[in-house]
Amino acid sequence: MSKVLEELVTLLALEKIEENLFRGQSQDLGWGTVFGGQVLGQALSAAVRTVPPERHVHSLHAYFLRAGAVDRPIVYDVDRIRDGGSFTTRRVVAIQNGQAIFNLAASFQKDEEGFEHQDAMPTGLPDPESLPTEQERLVATFAHLPPFLRERATAPRPFELRPTTWSDDPIAPAPSPPTRFVWMRTAATLPDDPALHRYLLAYASDHAFLTTSLLPHGVSWLTPGIHIASLDHVMWFHQPFRVDDWLLHAMESPKAHGARGVVRGRIFARDGRLVATTAQEGLIRRQRRVSPAV
Repeated sequence: MSKVLEELVTLLALEKIEENLFRGQSQDLGWGTVFGGQVLGQALSAAVRTVPPERHVHSLHAYFLRAGAVDRPIVYDVDRIRDGGSFTTRRVVAIQNGQAIFNLAASFQKDEEGFEHQDAMPTGLPDPESLPTEQERLVATFAHLPPFLRERATAPRPFELRPTTWSDDPIAPAPSPPTRFVWMRTAATLPDDPALHRYLLAYASDHAFLTTSLLPHGVSWLTPGIHIASLDHVMWFHQPFRVDDWLLHAMESPKAHGARGVVRGRIFARDGRLVATTAQEGLIRRQRRVSPAV
């Protein structure tokens, strides 16, 4: 396992500090607040620690309440709401500086047989091996990048990301349809631990998700005056997968209104299986200039 991936796995593993209480360290990715995927992954990891191993998460619903500080740990308080015959429910509150910054409800189920159907995987997309990585694309637009992103452009990453399309100008991209396709997998092989693969996918699912709602408007999260923040995040896990094999996150934004954008996604294994479904709403706001007082 690569060092940077090992560090991420350790970040999501958490320290047990008391019954139903866990502590996770914070990761600084350069933009001043904790990456939403980190809190998602850590909260799910905390819930998993209180659930029998034969029950797997099938859904999570989460709200981002406050920005997380990167210079201090986060405590996760797990409420064992219900342990039923087939399903287990957990509620997790992430706490920092004595305040709730995030909450998550997750449901777990034992394996069962049942009816089955699914959407077809999108066709006509390039294979991941034929695409440059996101880092290679960032290096190609190096002159447009802010200093903190230039550092990230060449730093090792735990995930290999290969978007099917890319704008040559990350600050003022040309307007495009609100759809995005990203191939992703971890940078190295992982142990055969289904829970690990699920909370690593939760971590990665927040990457480039909300910004899909900006694509028709010719702006990005790097455009001066644009403020974006995740408000909630939903995932449904349909069947087993490996996050160290190629997965395709097919994202679309059906609506933006009232300074909010909605995105939804489908995550496919390379063999065409629909393994997870995602959705998120977030703040997408153009900051107004405040006139000086006279």
